[in-house]
Amino acid sequence: MGRVRQTYVKRLAKDLVDADEERFSEDFDENKEELKETEEFSSKKLRNRTAGYIVRVVQNRDRQ
Repeated sequence: MGRVRQTYVKRLAKDLVDADEERFSEDFDENKEELKETEEFSSKKLRNRTAGYIVRVVQNRDRQ
């Protein structure tokens, strides 16, 4: 069983992907580097959780 992510992480990831879908990919490390350039993230933990969930969002959009 997986871990449950907070609603604000899910909302933030979906909003970032909706804003610029071409910017993110299915690779966690690439997404993490893209989010480093963004000033929104004050903590590394929040940035990494968001980058991980972006992978899930991108994978689900590719399936549809």
